[in-house]
Amino acid sequence: MVASLVENQNSLNEECGIFGVWGRSDAANMTYYGLHALQHRGQEGAGIVANQCGQLWQERGLGLLGDVFHDPKRLERLKGTAAIGHVRYATAGNSGIENIQPLMANFSDAQLSLAHNGNITNAKTLRCQLEDQGAIFQSSSDTEVLLHLIRRSKSKHFVDKLKAALNQLHGGFAFLLLTADTLYAALDPHGFRPFVVGQLADGKYVVTSETAALATVGARFIRDVQPGELITINDQGIQIEQYTMQTTLNIDVMEYIYFARPDSNIYGVNVHNARKKMGAALAKEQPVAADIVVGVPNSALSATMGYAEAAGLPNEMGLVKNQYVARTFIEPTQERRERAVRMKLTANQAVVTGKRVVLVDDSIVRGTTSKYIINMLREAGASEVHVRVASPEFKFPAFYGVDMQTTDELMAANHTKSEMCEIIGADSLEFLSVDGLVKAIDLPYFGEGSGLTTAYFDGHYPSPIYDYQETLTTFVQNGLVDFLPEPTTMYSPTQVRSIAGQRL
Repeated sequence: MVASLVENQNSLNEECGIFGVWGRSDAANMTYYGLHALQHRGQEGAGIVANQCGQLWQERGLGLLGDVFHDPKRLERLKGTAAIGHVRYATAGNSGIENIQPLMANFSDAQLSLAHNGNITNAKTLRCQLEDQGAIFQSSSDTEVLLHLIRRSKSKHFVDKLKAALNQLHGGFAFLLLTADTLYAALDPHGFRPFVVGQLADGKYVVTSETAALATVGARFIRDVQPGELITINDQGIQIEQYTMQTTLNIDVMEYIYFARPDSNIYGVNVHNARKKMGAALAKEQPVAADIVVGVPNSALSATMGYAEAAGLPNEMGLVKNQYVARTFIEPTQERRERAVRMKLTANQAVVTGKRVVLVDDSIVRGTTSKYIINMLREAGASEVHVRVASPEFKFPAFYGVDMQTTDELMAANHTKSEMCEIIGADSLEFLSVDGLVKAIDLPYFGEGSGLTTAYFDGHYPSPIYDYQETLTTFVQNGLVDFLPEPTTMYSPTQVRSIAGQRL
């Protein structure tokens, strides 16, 4: 059994989606439709800020985008030729309305709005420093730190203030900032989160989290935002520069496994094709005698296609999903997740009765969903259920924008594979290897130190995690640091204690 690696943090949740456009009379409406394409990235809250002749106007609320803007008057009030929007699931801060983005700052001489996808790993330290200097925060979100850093910068020009502020942040972040005369987009130095630029038929630019949102609004993909870039969009056009040269590309592998839509492309790799290759690799690594292959709707369907083709087995619709029920991965409580599983899936008895089923899923996190699904298939008459997972075992927390900052709920961090198999009630359970996953995605080479972030599976963090780790001086003094298989800066405090405790 492995102890919790990080204490007193939130449970596993998904990150957020952002969308921005400049120079369109229908900016708010376009942002609304762009956010619809990103709804899978956050269901907790949504908001839009529009720029009308240099004046920023905000509408935001809790719930799905369609619920927040159910009253058409809310969108009608957002007039102007530029807008940014956000769909949220909390990675830092609570679920109150004060944390729903885009955030607004009304200074004595200017307005500024900010939307953020990711997680600032040194936000706690920065917040304490800012509060000691007299800053008063209106939310508990890590995003607000950037607003204070910008305002307190001694630089004369706004762009210089923004660059100075960005260089104080660590972690994973994709930002959209809207001012009276400019739209800014910035990506963290490691590019953990996807971020793309598109162009509309009239030449105007949009910036958003996924290429699927570009297609929704009729924009043509121009380029991926690169790590450490600051993009400026205004009436003079678009300008791209680096705010730091200390960069590598370490895109979060979970974007390919689960988060992104299958019709999105991330750094030249189509998500559906990557997932299909994951399934094919899984079939070759972990074959099993069976009659049919059944995928867990919807994010595992691409991997299921690849598995079935590689295994030479029929790909059957053994599970049917109610498309009007939210994704359980990002439900905020265990009770709601379990209730949603019962509501959203049914087993197709005519398909699975008497069959040896290979059940393909994209991941196993808590195991609760897997247990329910396997039980449903057995009740529907399946003679055997063999689970094959198109990703490695989740054993480590992540800190760059996905709210998985504890291992308390991670099944693989607390149980052996055989124990997991018994708990979920499967006849067998196997996972895709990390090497198989990386090869299936086949990310193009972007330079030394670049690649996929696979920290969930192997604990290899591409950058320090700052507020989520403490000094290891005591461990060095006691000679315990020698027990660590990787550089000490990559380990959280409780993880070090756990490893040292196991070895001692």
